[in-house]
Amino acid sequence: MNKIIPIGCDHAGYELKLEVIKLLESKGFTLKDFGCHSTESIDYPDYGHPVADFVEQNENTFGIVICGSGNGINMTVNKHKGVRSALCWDVELAELARQHNNANILALPARFISVEKGLAMVSAFIETEFEGGRHQRRVDKIPC
Repeated sequence: MNKIIPIGCDHAGYELKLEVIKLLESKGFTLKDFGCHSTESIDYPDYGHPVADFVEQNENTFGIVICGSGNGINMTVNKHKGVRSALCWDVELAELARQHNNANILALPARFISVEKGLAMVSAFIETEFEGGRHQRRVDKIPC
């Protein structure tokens, strides 16, 4: 996995993003922070698209996106070819997104999870390997 992880959020995800950055830096990763940089209201696509662009252009890269519900930013990044973003709200879903779907972006719903749960999901996501096998066949069928 690439040691550079792109991250982006909207205003609702700003505080969680700061905690995720601290966690990942403590694990030796470098973060490419595409914003936003405050709790002032903004539009999530402006910060999700650059994360997805980075993941598209850098093989073996994981990204993290965060918004209030996780839905809008997840929909945004999934418009990009080669992006498989998973909206997760517990650790098991984050693990399964990696194991079975080879997800390369984790989307978090900041208004619906605790910081502790968010950090646990990020750790699970980056530490879990794709199982391949029968799952590869299914992942290969995802793109249009």
